[in-house]
Amino acid sequence: MMDRWDRLKQEMKEAAASLGIDDIGVASADPFVTLKQRLIRHRELGRESGFEESDLDKRTNPALLFDNPQSIIAIAVAYPSKLIDPPKSEPGARRGIMSRSAWGEDYHRVLRDRLAKLHAWLQERVPEMRAESMVDTGALSDRAVAERAGIGWSAKNCSIISPKLGSWIYLGEMITNLPLQPDEQVTEGCGSCTKCIDACPTGAIVGPGQLDSNKCISFITQTKGMISDEYMRKIGNRLYGCDTCQIVCPENRGKNWTQHPELKPDVELAKPLLIPLLTIGNREFQERYGSTSSAWRGRKPIQRNAVIALGNFKEASAVPDLIRVLEADPRPVLRGTAAWSLGRIGGELAEDALRTAVVKETDAEANDMIVKAIDAIRLERSNREEAGEENKV
Repeated sequence: MMDRWDRLKQEMKEAAASLGIDDIGVASADPFVTLKQRLIRHRELGRESGFEESDLDKRTNPALLFDNPQSIIAIAVAYPSKLIDPPKSEPGARRGIMSRSAWGEDYHRVLRDRLAKLHAWLQERVPEMRAESMVDTGALSDRAVAERAGIGWSAKNCSIISPKLGSWIYLGEMITNLPLQPDEQVTEGCGSCTKCIDACPTGAIVGPGQLDSNKCISFITQTKGMISDEYMRKIGNRLYGCDTCQIVCPENRGKNWTQHPELKPDVELAKPLLIPLLTIGNREFQERYGSTSSAWRGRKPIQRNAVIALGNFKEASAVPDLIRVLEADPRPVLRGTAAWSLGRIGGELAEDALRTAVVKETDAEANDMIVKAIDAIRLERSNREEAGEENKV
């Protein structure tokens, strides 16, 4: 005969869809011993992003976060992977792309809402229940909890892959005092597939399930400083995040989840025109992007990435706009990045502006980028002239 806690767990799983949750699993609240060793090694190798909880004990021991934990409930909410009738990016109207995690309403809010509903559902049935919920920014590793709870397996691309949902899922968890029986872990895996490792633009996936955050384009697009020439070229037209390792994953083929209205993307926000982003003010940025997860770092990284994208497109029509950034933007990072883009695009107008700017620029790092941009244009012109001479012969 099923006891009280087994029945509660079964009813909770049956209620998941009505609570806006696509999958629920239960994990033990034991310390994550193996994870701690991996995190220590990760830190020793200098592969942390700096966005994580710094206390490794808190990241791996639920008892340091919650008094006498008995179980952890993990949830998964699936999100869209495809834009319906997206606008075209074309000469004169180039567009950037936001990663799928930034489409629709900020997933932190959505998952907190789902966890609050689950909390209320449980407390109605167990008034003495205590719980602590967290999403992404909490101390625990969402992926480690989800793996232990049987939501999916830990993939080579460092995502959790659900057998039902693929990796297009947001994860959250709730530490509780409920003595729920843990679920079995998923035994499926990636097998011999290495598509994500092979496709990573910067080689950030340094081994199966091993990520060097400092090389990851998703991380780089969220930083605020200058970016190296190598990484700017590899960013392409990404404005926030990177989905490459999930796009190429065979487990995601054909999967596109649209059951949550608040996660559906506005195509003009998910794939925005680049040039208007160069001059977007704080108020307008908050009005447009404040409800999305891309807003947490403010407008500066996205504006810088828009400048980079125009350079990677070699969009000649953007030269006057980039010159205005070079000449008038108060932020050295934007001025230096605009110089880089003008160097990529080239032409007399860009070169003249760079030569004027190099005399006025007071920031050493921005000045260095201006000098390099002038050199890049000069080298490109020299290569063209040599090619022209060879063609005459």
